[in-house]
Amino acid sequence: MLNRRSLLGALGSLPLVGERALAIGRELARTPGEPEEIARDEDFWRQVQQAFPVDRAMVNFNNGGVCPSPQIVQDSLARYTAFANEAPSYKMWRELEPQKETVRVLLARVFGVDDEEVAITRNASEGLQILQFGFDLSAGDEVLCSDQDYPRMVTTFQQRARREGIRLVQFPLPVPITDPREVVAAYESRITDRTRLILVCQVINLTGSILPVKEICALGRRRGIPVLVDGAHGFGHVPQTRDELDCDFYATSLHKWLFAPVGTGMLYVKRSRISEVWPLMAAGEGRDDDIRKFEEIGTHPCHLVLSIASAVTFLQQMGLDRKWARMLYLRDRWARRLASSDRLRLFTSLEPGLAGGIATAGIEGIPSGELSAHLWSDHKIYTIGIRHRGVDARGEALPEEAPLRIDGLRVSPAPYATLDEIDRFAEVMETAARDGLPG
Repeated sequence: MLNRRSLLGALGSLPLVGERALAIGRELARTPGEPEEIARDEDFWRQVQQAFPVDRAMVNFNNGGVCPSPQIVQDSLARYTAFANEAPSYKMWRELEPQKETVRVLLARVFGVDDEEVAITRNASEGLQILQFGFDLSAGDEVLCSDQDYPRMVTTFQQRARREGIRLVQFPLPVPITDPREVVAAYESRITDRTRLILVCQVINLTGSILPVKEICALGRRRGIPVLVDGAHGFGHVPQTRDELDCDFYATSLHKWLFAPVGTGMLYVKRSRISEVWPLMAAGEGRDDDIRKFEEIGTHPCHLVLSIASAVTFLQQMGLDRKWARMLYLRDRWARRLASSDRLRLFTSLEPGLAGGIATAGIEGIPSGELSAHLWSDHKIYTIGIRHRGVDARGEALPEEAPLRIDGLRVSPAPYATLDEIDRFAEVMETAARDGLPG
């Protein structure tokens, strides 16, 4: 096994990270100022914009799906990939794979946990399915989630219901969410003596609403029910550590708001609870208490994993609190401007603490699919249409003739967005609200 000095020497012949990328990081790190002040400092964010080699011929406001990586991460990935491909079976496993432990430590520090509680996965879905499939359940056991949880996670529980006879209990959440106490009460009122698992989003993918995770985890803990936290849109976005969430189980994607390479994720399991959860792919009995049992997926591209380190470094240079303040500033710039239109409907509360940089808005009388197509075809502004009907108070799917609860565009600019892009989007929406769609 190579030590760090030997590894750096082995990599020395490969192209280095670009000087421009390094200079941007240094400039960001040494810029003084409080987050709210920096959020409006266009010179600071111009540096961030230059760090991303994105296509400026389009406006990408669907970063909630997957974010591009800054140049420093792309350089790192290219470098490690080239090195691994020189002799994969040796250089990938013998020389690069051991460095995965450094990445584990870096992620643990960002989340405020022990590195022996962090598994590196491929995305939030994998991490959550490890948890959803990892607990023993019997026929008649109930699992609880809202009708705004991510569809893949709902499908996971539905498969267990078909295969093992468990019961999925879903319930509606309000749109927009304006009172966290109402959310907690909705979960609590549906817990029975058969409830065995609770799933909750940190940030709802449909609207960007932030849920009271800490209170729901406390509710589950009082009842002895594990609470699985879907942090897909939270990590690298909302400045909350594990202690602030007070969760025992948490999964996220790193290729969203951390800006890590596509195909990277993180799973947190409290150390004392690792043995409770079966891995998704089999691991030896000797690893029952080892967080690494959740990484037993066979051959995998460790160069993706090592490049997470550059994404963490970029986040630290930018500052998570500054990034959070900027994302709120960008959101408010378009959302509050459009809120004055009688035809615009916001499905996301703009009140402090109830949402972050993601918000969903629609125009009455214009289906979201048509609006999204207009923005793209006529203005090259890329958003994602959200259509959500949900379930009724009994947990039954609403019929097709029932009105949609959400019919709008999810707008998720990243910090590399320019004010001009934000304003162009707002202008197009204002025109559509006033004049309708052309043709």
